[in-house]
Amino acid sequence: QLLSNIEETLGGIKIIKNFTSESFFSKKFNDFTTNINNLNNSIGKVMSLSAPASEFLGIFAISILLIYGGSLVLIDQSLSGGAFIAYMGLAYQILTPAKAITKANHALQGGNAAYERVAFILDAENPLKDKPNAKVITEFKHEIKFNNVSFKYKEDYVLKNFNLTIPKGKIVALVGESGSGKSTIANLITRFYDVNEGSITFDGVDIKDVTTKSLREQMGIVAQDSILFNDTIANNISLGINDANEGKITEAAKVANAHNFISEFPNKYQNNVGDGGSLLSGGQRQRIAIARAVMKNPPIMILDEATSALDTESEKLVQNALENMMENRTSLVIAHRLSTIQKADLIVVMKKGRIVEQGTHEELLKMKGTYNNLVSLQSFEVFQLA
Repeated sequence: QLLSNIEETLGGIKIIKNFTSESFFSKKFNDFTTNINNLNNSIGKVMSLSAPASEFLGIFAISILLIYGGSLVLIDQSLSGGAFIAYMGLAYQILTPAKAITKANHALQGGNAAYERVAFILDAENPLKDKPNAKVITEFKHEIKFNNVSFKYKEDYVLKNFNLTIPKGKIVALVGESGSGKSTIANLITRFYDVNEGSITFDGVDIKDVTTKSLREQMGIVAQDSILFNDTIANNISLGINDANEGKITEAAKVANAHNFISEFPNKYQNNVGDGGSLLSGGQRQRIAIARAVMKNPPIMILDEATSALDTESEKLVQNALENMMENRTSLVIAHRLSTIQKADLIVVMKKGRIVEQGTHEELLKMKGTYNNLVSLQSFEVFQLA
């Protein structure tokens, strides 16, 4: 808990300072450390008592042996002096490790408690295990289909009787208010969760009947908060690709509109991105993430609000990169900014886990319904599709 508190505080230090909440978090940290100190003091008291207690018991045992053994030697004369000394030496050899075991009891208890916490994680079952006879898919031929899919994270359904077909080579966009289930669909396609009811089929095969690894190999994901690792740009782009070379990495970066800004760095593709990509701007991080997806070269692309956190200039660069990436690929686009999905082959408007409208950009505008209202709210200029 203390380590979690420290990580959370350092990660949100700007917000804490902006809201002048230093005293609150300082008190929270002090409470944690006070509790830990009190606990350590309690343990220390027990430990400080255990050592004298074990010494006292050892001395008491030796005293009893001396009195009893001395009576056998001096009074009863049933035991020789040499045998008595040998016996006492043996007893001392036994008592010394016995006292050490007592002192080690605290360490054993602490180790056991730590083992239980680690074992709880290691022994946890994966709820998404592959079936013994699961199929390995190597290509995407026709379509991904949602068949009466219902799903809930806890009690309330996020999706209810949801049906959708994503044909090969088409761009399908999902739009709707927050909480309508858009990102859940991306999580279900990639099988981070299993549906509660219905099925999702990949070329007619239920995704529960294929290996998770082969399913995910067919897909590339670019999310709103793309994770970059504290490594070089080249290693971030080639993540998981064993046969990556400089030429392929550069080509992927060019598709993602990232090559120009990468070339301006002192070490170019060997430049470190920092912890979580902290040495790059938001737009640069997204373009590196797009290059990573391009490098994987999957037939299916999933874009989960990939431009929603960017400024207008960065959005244009990233949007151009996304359009380059989606060319000749099947794409599922989850959009917050509707200006980014006007060219989609199918736009699906969602509300409370259900489809309320679907069609092309022009068709939906003519309906004068939910999509048209969303467009009006965002107040962007509508362009005619070519």
